[in-house]
Amino acid sequence: MKETVIQPGLFGQKHSSRDYSKAECWGKNQFNSSFPASLVAYMYFKGIAPIYIKTTKDNKITHTTIASQDLFGINPLSDNAYYNYEAGFPPYEKFYQGEREHIDLVMMDTETSKVLSGLEIKLTALPDNTTKSQPESEWGTEIVMRPPTICFLACSICENYSNTRSKERLRTMLRKVPQINHWEEIDEVLPHYTKILEAVLAVSSDMYNKQKPLIIQPIWKTEGNKMRLKDDCLDVFVWSNLAIIQMCCTEEASDLRHLNRFNRTVIWLYKMLLDYVTYDTFDYKRIIRLQSYNLANDKAFAMPGAKSRVFLKRDIVVKPRISKHEIKNIILGGGQELLSPERRFDAVLVNSPDIF
Repeated sequence: MKETVIQPGLFGQKHSSRDYSKAECWGKNQFNSSFPASLVAYMYFKGIAPIYIKTTKDNKITHTTIASQDLFGINPLSDNAYYNYEAGFPPYEKFYQGEREHIDLVMMDTETSKVLSGLEIKLTALPDNTTKSQPESEWGTEIVMRPPTICFLACSICENYSNTRSKERLRTMLRKVPQINHWEEIDEVLPHYTKILEAVLAVSSDMYNKQKPLIIQPIWKTEGNKMRLKDDCLDVFVWSNLAIIQMCCTEEASDLRHLNRFNRTVIWLYKMLLDYVTYDTFDYKRIIRLQSYNLANDKAFAMPGAKSRVFLKRDIVVKPRISKHEIKNIILGGGQELLSPERRFDAVLVNSPDIF
């Protein structure tokens, strides 16, 4: 009898825009989004729901769980589930001008061709350099936010205020900020930053019961600063669109003398929403280019583990729910042999042949 050859692949992904039989689909950036998608699918198979970081009406962070089928908009193991990577997300494209941005993962239904969800993916190491010497319960991960994510965040809010009545409601909340004529001038914007932040938080409070997932943040946990996986090493956090705003609110804003990246992100978001209610769309790249405030635009902001840890559920940080011995159930058909150890997680797996 002829032996069945199992092709390299990832758990649950019956249909994907990536061909996992090809080495390039296991390279630098692709693996960092495709592996997390299969980790979510595997957790669904095991009956484990990702931890959902969301906000309350008074803009406080709270933890719950989100079913994987609600996150993706479809059963991750369905024969109709299509994993489309680095793709355009049509539901958001009507809100902004210019070149279409690609989002990390777009889930689709092959039967109906319907676009179901658009999600950013941030695979993060636990602990990071700022927390590795702390007790395990105080470990955190660095999270880097790209400018396109802020565009998607703005679009997800615009989507909630897309009819005439709700759009006027949004306009009313935003107009509590005095008129600013030269948004590119720090001296003109800085005195009104507190009002800008208050307006953004008012919007967040107004739509707290309509928030939706935007970022998948898997964690992989090592033994402190050693390049060795903990036995219990994998789990998934999901950030709602409104929870992302709270990342920018960890500092006191009342006595601001300079704008940092977190402040600037709030201003970007406010200006995108203001342009939307004024012109029906916003030019996000122009906003980012003109409102740089002497800060580089390569990223919106980077939050170190010493700050991000307050957002993470402590018991999951101490004991993630998927063990390193289960990775062989997610990476299939010898796919690990096609990995290029260009980033830390790739390198850890390449240097851990025992787990396969």
